[in-house]
Amino acid sequence: MILEDTGSNFKPVPAGMHLARCYRIIDMGTQETTFEGKVDYKRKLKFVWEVHGEDEHGTPLKTEKNEPFIVTKDYTNTWGEKGTLRKDLQSWRGKEFTPEEQRRFDIKNVLDKWCMINVTHKAGKTAGKVYANVTALTPVPSQIKTIGLPVPFNKAEIFSLSEPDAAIFDTFSDWLKDQIMLSPEWKATQYKGEPAKKSQAGFDDMDDDIPF
Repeated sequence: MILEDTGSNFKPVPAGMHLARCYRIIDMGTQETTFEGKVDYKRKLKFVWEVHGEDEHGTPLKTEKNEPFIVTKDYTNTWGEKGTLRKDLQSWRGKEFTPEEQRRFDIKNVLDKWCMINVTHKAGKTAGKVYANVTALTPVPSQIKTIGLPVPFNKAEIFSLSEPDAAIFDTFSDWLKDQIMLSPEWKATQYKGEPAKKSQAGFDDMDDDIPF
């Protein structure tokens, strides 16, 4: 699945609340950010969800290739109390992390986990361009769990700059590849295109009723 498709035929995920599964976490390395005119450098992660369900007209949320829509959100890799990553993860699991849970938490625990995502649309600077933004994450309601979750479509995997996997990297769009290659972590890998060890996605839940 190519990420960050900028083609004219690309359709964003419809606005609203959707059932989604996190199937990819991408280490983007240290990226340049600008806030209120101030330039800073922060380590970034990209979460990728596949979206399941129907739109307001009852039409399945599928692309022209009959695949689930995907939506992404970038996070600064920090556990700071004001950080969006911590806030979203706590909202997703439905409770705050204890100090002990926070200490031993591994980001890979989010892989293959389901949630409800709220998507809002924002007009881009280019006429007709619309961006789908993930503005909220919540646990999956028990009613949906009782009915049964959909069959996952995409393989759950992590792209880490400590072990860059060529097979995963090659699926990224040119835009995303360029962003990652700007990071000092990428340059430090001396990456030459050989596949590295693939990250394992196996893990146990902390609690049966909590997604991670």
